[in-house]
Amino acid sequence: MKSKHILAIRFSAVGDAAIAVPVLRCLLQQNKNLKVTVATKSFLKPVFETVEGVEVVCADIRGKHKGLNGLLKFYGEIKHQKFTAIADLHGSLRSNVLKTLFLFNGVSSKTIDKGRSEKRKLVSGKMFKPLKTTTERYADVFRALGHKVDLSGDVFPPPQQINAKTYSIVGKDTKKWIGIAPFAFFDTKMYPLDLMEKVIAYLSRTNNYRLILFGGIKEEAELKRLSETYQNTTFTFGKISFEEEIKLISNLDLMVSMDSGNAHLAAMQGVKVITLWGVTHPYAGFYPYKQPESYGLLSNREKYPLIPTSVYGNKAPGGYAAVMRSIPPEKIIQKIEEVIKSQPS
Repeated sequence: MKSKHILAIRFSAVGDAAIAVPVLRCLLQQNKNLKVTVATKSFLKPVFETVEGVEVVCADIRGKHKGLNGLLKFYGEIKHQKFTAIADLHGSLRSNVLKTLFLFNGVSSKTIDKGRSEKRKLVSGKMFKPLKTTTERYADVFRALGHKVDLSGDVFPPPQQINAKTYSIVGKDTKKWIGIAPFAFFDTKMYPLDLMEKVIAYLSRTNNYRLILFGGIKEEAELKRLSETYQNTTFTFGKISFEEEIKLISNLDLMVSMDSGNAHLAAMQGVKVITLWGVTHPYAGFYPYKQPESYGLLSNREKYPLIPTSVYGNKAPGGYAAVMRSIPPEKIIQKIEEVIKSQPS
């Protein structure tokens, strides 16, 4: 059988890229004579490289591949790879331009159905039911290209090996490793820091856990303050590369996260994930991959009946600024200890 070569396109963002990982893994596990190359931003290359067999080509969309002329240049750099089909997992203007260019060379494509009309109904209150997951939407693109993608047959890889530098940060003791990603891009998706600090303080006092905080440059000062205030607590930003951070996440016993990228970086590797939800809701299709429904702690919808007010957390009506305060820190602590105790020692 002649081998096929698919170009999968997904330029952003971290969470969306991570959601695609199990789909790509199943695709390659379940289809012979298939090669997959992913076109993405260089920052996301380590995410896709967790999938054995996937090759990555990086588009510098802020630099030399910016705009139409840049995309023409990017096309010229990759067209020699003789792709037989395009899987557009993004559905953006950039991916549409690339698909058109490849179509001139006879390379057909399939594009993700984002379910925009259903999502509009969900956030407008006209409908309240679970929508198709983003993972399944990605899988449908490859199915439309004629390939098997059975997510029930997914085989998670073992935890990745972490280097000595990472161990020097987190230590090698026998404590359970709990990742905590306390930040989100939008305030209405972020659990109030004063309440999260109560969770961190309690877990720190037990002396049973190694708490590893995740965040970015905007949160560096808070990450440093929390790690210096509470024992058994550290953070990784600026200390190790994003690639090493992904490897570290694969070794966690548990990740606690908002509805954000870190939840998906953990879930794609088979790590247990507790998620905290504000004005967004799992029904929109972004619940972390293969996580039990009970691991999602939702804001009080009886008190805030308009939830979900948006798909991505960027819109909230007046009076909804404190929506996540309806999740008591005691409830988070209880769920963390419940999940940790349910795991083999």
